[in-house]
Amino acid sequence: EHNTETNETVIRGLSDLHLRVMLQRLKDKYGVEVKTHPPRIAYRETVSGKAEGHHRHKKQTGGAGQFGEVFLRIEPLPRGGGFDFVDEVKGGTIPGQFLPAVEKGVRQVLSGGAVAGYPMQDVRVIVYDGKHHPVDSKEVAFVAAGKKAFLDAIAKARPQVLEPIADLEVTAPEQHMGDISGGLSSKRARISGTDSVRGGEIVVKAQVPLSELEGYAAELKSVTAGRGRYALDFSHYEPVPAQVQQKLAEAYKPHHDED
Repeated sequence: EHNTETNETVIRGLSDLHLRVMLQRLKDKYGVEVKTHPPRIAYRETVSGKAEGHHRHKKQTGGAGQFGEVFLRIEPLPRGGGFDFVDEVKGGTIPGQFLPAVEKGVRQVLSGGAVAGYPMQDVRVIVYDGKHHPVDSKEVAFVAAGKKAFLDAIAKARPQVLEPIADLEVTAPEQHMGDISGGLSSKRARISGTDSVRGGEIVVKAQVPLSELEGYAAELKSVTAGRGRYALDFSHYEPVPAQVQQKLAEAYKPHHDED
């Protein structure tokens, strides 16, 4: 299937072996060499504080110029709140026909992020003032002003990167509980409980960052002599630790600087 968010084609299988067999069949039957890598993690960005932002876009190139100025403030929404754009402009300081352009500039940041290049969510943007020019104000100027004002506010609003957290259940023979629990703890997992089931098996329940589960099938197979299995479902998003956010931001910065 095609993942529109990461622009990848995703192949799913029952195990690593199943995936390797599928890839070999593609090569043998169609002559297709497929380059693979682990699925990209669908991080998100948000803000944790309130802040104000401002930008004046002014450009003069001999003929008609460009002018647009935007004042806005931002605040976090509850997790899952999405995005809210609010017009509180009074007195026509930003004419109504240019407000969609301001929102367009804001949405450009929402789609590409400001910290690590991931979509932003759970934020309210309130545009409350600005300035225009009777001749030089045009859509492109207010798109730029809205985008830069939003970025200005984000930088002051304690931006955060959010990561997907999965509900994980691991089932294995009881004698492997120590190895399983220790392995999960090393993956920033929060173990919520264990249950004994028939056949001398246990079920370990935990919440774990999805980014930490790369290669877990092979790891579980190794520590349980092939007798362990697991199931997972998406649970929620939550902020990454500071050191993880710094690493993601540093990886994004060289690409961002090239744009």
